[in-house]
Amino acid sequence: MLRESKVVEQMELLGIKDITTNRQVRNGTVIWQLPIKMYGQFIEVGSFKSGYVRRMNGGYTPYQLNKCEPVDHYYKDYKWITGTMKQEWTGKYNKYVGKRRIKIDNEIDRLEYLISYCLKNYYIKQANQVEDGKFVPKWKYENMKNRFESTAMELSDTKLDTPEVKVIINGTKYNLT
Repeated sequence: MLRESKVVEQMELLGIKDITTNRQVRNGTVIWQLPIKMYGQFIEVGSFKSGYVRRMNGGYTPYQLNKCEPVDHYYKDYKWITGTMKQEWTGKYNKYVGKRRIKIDNEIDRLEYLISYCLKNYYIKQANQVEDGKFVPKWKYENMKNRFESTAMELSDTKLDTPEVKVIINGTKYNLT
């Protein structure tokens, strides 16, 4: 019960809303909506009874977020018999290393994993993005800030009769002295 209350508290702090439909509830699915937009839509993630956690990206197939583990597959090696349209087994096997998603069987564990994944990949990584998806890199911001400050210094040095410079950026008034 303690873990459940912590998960609920974390989701409330992050502004995550439950948007599960009645049909999804009957199927054991829970869908959550993050307060972050990507490509013009709010990000939705889901926890499924089957043990998977997915991002509901509005596409044909939801994107799986579960961690992966390597899995070895072995296939028989064949060679073509010359002059015929037949293959013959060489007695060897080829190894292929694939991936398998690790299921999370407990609902609380799925929700805790979902919260940590969303924090890392949506809240922290996209902190510099604005709602319509435009990214402002830190270096670009610093360059603009330095250019603005140097221009303001030049203006204040050339006009000694005015004690301060007033600038309006995006409707916000700034006084530079």
